[in-house]
Amino acid sequence: MAQPLSGLKVLDFSTLLPGPYATKLMADMGAEVLRIAHPTKPDLTEALPPIINGVSALHAQLTGNKETLKLDLKTPESIKKITSLIQEYDVIVEQFRPGVMKSLGLDYDNLKAINPKLIYCSITGYGQTGPYAERAGHDINYLAISGIASYSGTKQQGPSLSGIQVADIAGGSHHAVIGILAAVIQRNTTHQGQCIDISMTDCAFSMNVISGAPMLAGGVTPSYQTELLNGGFFYDYYPTSDGRYLSVGSLEPKFIQRLAQIVDTPSLAHKSMNPSPEIQAEIKQTLKSIFLEKTLAEWQSIFADEDVCVEPVLNLKEASEHPHIQARKMIKESKIGNKTVKQIAQPIKFVE
Repeated sequence: MAQPLSGLKVLDFSTLLPGPYATKLMADMGAEVLRIAHPTKPDLTEALPPIINGVSALHAQLTGNKETLKLDLKTPESIKKITSLIQEYDVIVEQFRPGVMKSLGLDYDNLKAINPKLIYCSITGYGQTGPYAERAGHDINYLAISGIASYSGTKQQGPSLSGIQVADIAGGSHHAVIGILAAVIQRNTTHQGQCIDISMTDCAFSMNVISGAPMLAGGVTPSYQTELLNGGFFYDYYPTSDGRYLSVGSLEPKFIQRLAQIVDTPSLAHKSMNPSPEIQAEIKQTLKSIFLEKTLAEWQSIFADEDVCVEPVLNLKEASEHPHIQARKMIKESKIGNKTVKQIAQPIKFVE
């Protein structure tokens, strides 16, 4: 069966993570992605260990299902090659700072003259316009500017780092794919292309939806451990006796009532949604004391058949081996040279 994006041709000028992950998603859904790489300057991901048969495992993950064409975009021959390719491609994804592609003659206005149906997506930290457009940045900076870091952490330590790049991937990669596919749908009607300006800061800011709506409408600014989902309520992580953690998300009445029965503390259910900081602190201390009485494995056994939104905090190896992750076929095997390695699989399932 043909994949959903079969026939869509993408030229990928991006490096590092946001653009490559976006085009990887499209490649895994059947798009024909041609990656433009510099002949002598490697992508920084190529140097990240482990290196298998001379190839970075991360780089192999990001470039899977893509072809690579090495061109020095500062040479006239390379620009000529690109402009000849444009006529047969549907999408361009680029991640240079604003103005770089224009200096090469590869900006949207120049290329749409060759191919009016071209969809041109630029992914940058701050977008193509505005006072920060030319400013350098990384995921940590976009989360800071967007306000997310101001209430993601603890009162004692302030903002906390995430194990994943939220602004880069959820902000940049995912929104880029959404924008590109929306433009593809529009093109089916208008027969015209589109220029898409993805700012990772804009996209991160938009993800403040739960706390942002009441802040903008009611003027209440969220802070550390003041909100329902950021540590202000009992929705939190709790240590076990062996130094591991449980996640507790038992917000709905039926879940907290059953949890209260399991831990033999009925008062939890009555107080659970009381917004008083003192009451919530009391609930959290009660749960902490209870969960510290047993190991993670013991709690896993207790909650194995309970539907109460309590789950163990797994390390990445444990997560990759979890029966549900395995059943969903989220680990695949790929070849790097003559060696078979495991990789994260495509998460979007097309059932029919």
